[in-house]
Amino acid sequence: MRAEITKMNERREKRAFRTRKKLRGTMAKPRLSVVKSNKHIHVQLINDDEGKTLASTATFAKEFRNTEFNKRNKESAAKLGEKIAALAIEKNVREVVFDRGPFKYHGILAALADSARSAGLKF
Repeated sequence: MRAEITKMNERREKRAFRTRKKLRGTMAKPRLSVVKSNKHIHVQLINDDEGKTLASTATFAKEFRNTEFNKRNKESAAKLGEKIAALAIEKNVREVVFDRGPFKYHGILAALADSARSAGLKF
């Protein structure tokens, strides 16, 4: 069983590297990275040139902690999309590069991306 888990993790890392090798975030067009865990969703705007995170939010952030948005679902993803778009616009960022990592673009990721687009981000 231990070998199966290791093999699954290797495949997951390969998918992530395959996706990320084509993506590069700059100050003008940072990378919008989405990470899903079993319980939460985490979103970051990353400038890869300097190796700095410009803005981030997650379902476990203080503002979402005692609300219905503190778990991993489509409604929470939509709320995170709106929030990260507001943080990006506050930093004068209008365009981003979407980094889905090893995850398929459907469900939670699609809800997050659609709400970020409707809030003013372009990608």
